[in-house]
Amino acid sequence: MTSTEPKIVVIGGGTGSFTLLSALKNHTKQLTALVNMADDGGSTGLLRDELGVLPPGDIRQCLVALSTASDELRELFNYRFPKGTFGGHSFGNLFLSAVESMTDDFSDAVRIAGDVLRIRGRVMPVTLDDCQLVLQDGGHKIKGQYDITYTERHLNGRPQLSLEPQAALNPLAREAIAEADLIILSPGNLYGSLAPALLVDGIAEALKNSPAQLVFVCNLVNKPQLTRDFAVHDYASEIERFIGKDALDYVLYNNDEPEPELLNTYALDEEFPVRVDLSALEKAHYKTIAGQFLSRAPQQGDANDTLIKRSLIRHDGEAVAEALLKLL
Repeated sequence: MTSTEPKIVVIGGGTGSFTLLSALKNHTKQLTALVNMADDGGSTGLLRDELGVLPPGDIRQCLVALSTASDELRELFNYRFPKGTFGGHSFGNLFLSAVESMTDDFSDAVRIAGDVLRIRGRVMPVTLDDCQLVLQDGGHKIKGQYDITYTERHLNGRPQLSLEPQAALNPLAREAIAEADLIILSPGNLYGSLAPALLVDGIAEALKNSPAQLVFVCNLVNKPQLTRDFAVHDYASEIERFIGKDALDYVLYNNDEPEPELLNTYALDEEFPVRVDLSALEKAHYKTIAGQFLSRAPQQGDANDTLIKRSLIRHDGEAVAEALLKLL
C-alpha cells in the first residue's frame, strides 16, 4: 500500500467500533479510532473508582481490533480473570491502568499498548479530561454511563445529555478529523457509547469544518430503556441533535434479519431490531446505504465477563467496510 491510502476516522467505542476497525485495518493503515471516555461500567468502572484512572475498556477493544500481533497476544489483552480479586477484569484494562498510574499520562499508556500490540493505525481518546455522562430528565438527574444505559426509567421525550465536567476535544483528535477523507460514526449504544464522544466540546465544530464525508452506521437492535421502537431515521435525528442539523452525508443500515432463535433470545429482554421506515428515509437530506450487513459467524460471549452483558447480534465488519470504502 502507498501513502495515497484513504484517511479514515472511526468515532465511538465498544463492540461496534471493534467490528469496523477489525475489517477496515485490512484496507488502509491511515486509520484513526477516536474513543469515547465516559465508560464507567464493568471492569472499567471499578478501575476508575479504585485507581482514579481514565476509562480503559473501549480503548483496549480498539487497540485489539487494530492489532497485527499474534492471536495469543491479542487474546491476552482481552483475557478476563474468572474469579478472585481480579474476577471480571481484563488483562488489557489492568495493563493500561498500570501504565497510566506509572506515567501519569493516559496517552502514554495507549501508545505503549499500541506498540506491544503492533497496531495498524492509531487509537486515541476523544478527550483527555476525566468526565461523566449525565442525563437530566425534568428535575431528576442520573449520573454515569452505566446507570443511564441500564436503569429502568420513563423519559419525557428525548434524553437531555451532557458531560460533567464539560470535556475538551483532544487536539490530536481535532487534527485527525480535519485531515480525514471519511469519518464513520460507529454503531453501538447510542447514548452510552456514541453520544459521549459527540458531546465533547469542539467535536461538532470539527466535524462541520472537515472536508470528509460523514457516515453513520446504524445499530441493529434497540434497547428498551432509551431507544425502544427506534427506526433508522430516529438514530440519525438524535445524532444530528448532538452535532448539528444536516450534518450527516450518509446513513448505512442493515436490511437482513437475524436468526429466529437470536430474535427470541433478545425478545426476552424486550430488545427488537431497529425499524426501517422507508418513507421517512426518502425524505431525509442524507443518502442511505442498505444491505445485508448482519454477521452469520457464530458469536460467543466471554464466560469470564461477569460484570457486564454483551451483545451477540453483530455487524459483518467486512461487508460494512466494503460498502463504506465505495464512498471514496
